[in-house]
Amino acid sequence: MTTVIAMTWKELMRKKVVMMTLIMTVLFIIVFSFIARILGESSGIDPSQQLVMQFINGASILTLGFFFGSFILAFLIIFSSFSSISGEAEISMMQSMLTRPIQRWKWYLGRWLGYTLFGIVYALVLYIAIVAVANTYATVPQSLVLHIQSFLLFALTVPLLVTVTLLGATLFSALGNGVFMTMLYGAGWLGGMVEKLSAGADMKPEMARSLYNITGMISLVMPADAIQRKMLAVMLNVDQLAGMFNIDQQMRGGMGIGQAPSATFIFYAGIYTIILFFWGMRRFYKKDF
Repeated sequence: MTTVIAMTWKELMRKKVVMMTLIMTVLFIIVFSFIARILGESSGIDPSQQLVMQFINGASILTLGFFFGSFILAFLIIFSSFSSISGEAEISMMQSMLTRPIQRWKWYLGRWLGYTLFGIVYALVLYIAIVAVANTYATVPQSLVLHIQSFLLFALTVPLLVTVTLLGATLFSALGNGVFMTMLYGAGWLGGMVEKLSAGADMKPEMARSLYNITGMISLVMPADAIQRKMLAVMLNVDQLAGMFNIDQQMRGGMGIGQAPSATFIFYAGIYTIILFFWGMRRFYKKDF
């Protein structure tokens, strides 16, 4: 299994998608630093409101950073693993590898661990970079416990996306799986965006209920964006700030975090990932190459 993990890492380092991700990351950090410097300026503010505005600026910078950072992370995970099974079968690589003395479940688990560990390492680097930039230009949460909890939630999207992508690789062709994962992640992102925009809008209760039902069903199928909102809510202590200088409303509406899911939903996302993992492993075990 360790051989499969090492092979996965070597393949990832040779793929152009990793190089593209690194280039995108560097460009993102440069542009994000420039935007954070502008948002962090607080000249002309009443000194009595200085601390509050610094926190709001920091919250805005973090929200913006992780909004785009989650895109880069998802790009790396999806486009590095979407052809890991079906694509290898199409070029007859899978047939030659499975003739060796290795059980299929070990191959599948090795692939899963390879992509997941690689993604978590990258997520850690990206998380530190975003927080460091935000901390340079504004006041951000400094609690180590909050950062550990936030990173674990940020990294939770990695095994989720890897699991769904590998399952899709047992169902579709390489190209079809890439299209499927892009549309699925896009649907989850769109549902989250609608929920963020509607959080600060004045709507009729019936309309709001119907909208939340739709976005809720989308989140059940692709929980990545909902996990992202929970991560920001934990990092910024939104529940404890409710009603303080209208901070809570500013962070929830517009481009904020929207309605953060409960801890029960995070538990559901973990169970959802485990179920899809064993489903994908079972399909891979029975798949005829």
